[in-house]
Amino acid sequence: MEQRTVIGVDLGGTKVVAGLISDNQLVDTSYKLISANSNNSKDIVDELIAVIDDLFNDEVVSIGVGIPGLVNRDEGVVNDVQNIPSWKEIPLKAILENYFSIPVFLDNDANCFALGEAHFGTGRGETDFVGITLGTGMGSGIIKNGFLLPDAHGGSGEFGNIPYLDATYEDYCSGKFFKSKYGLKGEEVALLAEQGDEMALKAFGEFGKHLGNAIKTIKMAVDPEKVIIGGSVARAANYFEISMWKELLDFPFPGAMKNFEVVFSSIENIAVMGAASLYLNHNKLLELVKHDFKNN
Repeated sequence: MEQRTVIGVDLGGTKVVAGLISDNQLVDTSYKLISANSNNSKDIVDELIAVIDDLFNDEVVSIGVGIPGLVNRDEGVVNDVQNIPSWKEIPLKAILENYFSIPVFLDNDANCFALGEAHFGTGRGETDFVGITLGTGMGSGIIKNGFLLPDAHGGSGEFGNIPYLDATYEDYCSGKFFKSKYGLKGEEVALLAEQGDEMALKAFGEFGKHLGNAIKTIKMAVDPEKVIIGGSVARAANYFEISMWKELLDFPFPGAMKNFEVVFSSIENIAVMGAASLYLNHNKLLELVKHDFKNN
């Protein structure tokens, strides 16, 4: 992996976190709470710039930003962010490049999580896997042949939006499940589970079953060698992993499950590091194109 200094940014619904990565190490971070409900998109852009400015120096060669929504990565435009209503068709790449005068790369935050795992985490050395983030929502990024899966409109890997039961997978495989069924946040249910609360343990058992079904759908769609799960809900994996596997192993094609793995991310700020990896992924693709051109 290249030894460069880059800044990765993870934009969430309530805060923005930036990290300075130098020589493949996260050396500093900065964060700021954001006014997600602001009707003025410029307010959030200004907050984003301020967080990056905290870490910026002359050695930084690129900035990568993970967005919790639909992104046109080729044009560098944020099409839509559900948790930030004012963010529609924002030319964020052009705005940041004009301000910082270095290359900027954008992608969906779940794609950044998958890239982060590919470069820094459990996915290192893997060529085919899916990264899933489980938090207030459900996101996923697909790594195929060592690269993010190319797509037409930035919408690949949106498995959380697939219809499931009376809603979608996201409604049953994220914090939304605990909120809608039990009126509690996932973290609150996890605390109760730690105390042996029967309701909480039952809730996680149900959650694991739904997640197992979601992973079966992912397995049938893209047949990855591994699924890597991260996000706040994933920290409670020991309460739902057994029920998840019980459902997952009830698979219509048992041979496809040979050597298949589901693992849980353990690296803090992996989405920030993944956003920084957008620059590295771009250069890796560029080198591949150059290599193919020379050989033709």
